[in-house]
Amino acid sequence: MFLYNIGIKLYYFAIWLASFFNAKANLWIKGRKQQNFGHFNGSIWFHFASLGEFEQGRPILEAMRERHPDKKTVITFFSPSGYEIRKNTPLADAVYYLPLDTPKNALHFIDHIKPDVAIFTKYEYWYHYFNELNRQDIPLYIISGIFRPGQVFFKWYGGLHRKILTFVTYFFLQDQQSKQLLDNIGLTNVTISGDTRFDRVWANVQQPKPVLLVNEFKNGQKIFIAGSTWPEDEKLLATLPALYPGWKFIFAPHEISAEKINKLMELLPKGSAIRYSELEDNSKFEIQNSKEDLLKTHNSPLKTLIIDNIGMLSSLYAYGDIAYIGGGFGVGIHNTLEAAAFGLPVIFGPNYLKFNEARELIALKAGFSIGNETQLKGITDTLITDEAFYNVTSKKILQYVQEHTGATQMIMAHISPLTP
Repeated sequence: MFLYNIGIKLYYFAIWLASFFNAKANLWIKGRKQQNFGHFNGSIWFHFASLGEFEQGRPILEAMRERHPDKKTVITFFSPSGYEIRKNTPLADAVYYLPLDTPKNALHFIDHIKPDVAIFTKYEYWYHYFNELNRQDIPLYIISGIFRPGQVFFKWYGGLHRKILTFVTYFFLQDQQSKQLLDNIGLTNVTISGDTRFDRVWANVQQPKPVLLVNEFKNGQKIFIAGSTWPEDEKLLATLPALYPGWKFIFAPHEISAEKINKLMELLPKGSAIRYSELEDNSKFEIQNSKEDLLKTHNSPLKTLIIDNIGMLSSLYAYGDIAYIGGGFGVGIHNTLEAAAFGLPVIFGPNYLKFNEARELIALKAGFSIGNETQLKGITDTLITDEAFYNVTSKKILQYVQEHTGATQMIMAHISPLTP
């Protein structure tokens, strides 16, 4: 416990130092200092690490609010990338940064929001918060949980972390391997319910949010969408527009600072790309005339649209035909399911092994991992030129998503009798 507490303080110190030159770290520190907690009398507490986990847990969040309309909903985030985008969400009565995991903070926060139940999505296991919930007999659920053999819980030195798991009332897991790992350490309060992300992306397909300017940009042509890209991805992808004159391209970078966007623009043929914000500026005239007027302001036909805002990507896939998911040349790929739910074949980099759906899509030959420019061009060319192959791939990936929905219903059926 001593080492855990020291580690938490050292982590805070490292973020504090980084905050002097890193904007995200500065938000992490400043946001926690400036918040004041409201007082609630029996709330439902959802915690999400970041924006991705919020979207993953959103089906349960919506279902709990519908089932318990008399209860206040409190949401906490660990990361600024989740908090800053969803701090005003109508799905919560209060949104906070999760305070640092100390005994004092855990007691203070829980005594303020007085949750009837706490629901954490996928991961984030904090000793003092879990211990305090357990001490106060407040049910704690993990939804869409997933475990891997290399995690500290299953190491000889992971005693404290295994103890954290004992504070959990019930685990709703994504796969059999996770269940087996928990079985091996004596935890049987487990159900394999699947991943709630499937329910979330399927709901998005049923009621897609229209983006009129993107529809105008598409203008009836095929679109290749590159989502959540990093510079390593973009260097490869920037070679594609010149190869396929009949296609258009959309880049939605993971980071949208002016510096990052400018570097991406420099990779593309001059005059062929436009920022979404620039498209908005040119949309003061009638939508039906926007393409014609925009083309007058560029030296060459517009082939590429660069999304320089956050929160639009999941809606863009409705206009796409092929998707590339970024992050595979870094720490790991981003969300493949948002594109898959619209039937788009997905391409991604080599770092995908931690993601069940990516491995399963590759096994189905509905997802494709590439490691270099040659492989990227090879699979892109096949998908674009072989219509029969494309149609089979699209059908398989759509069926895969449909078959994996239903986690929300299963989780709610378990939580209902367990929640006070």
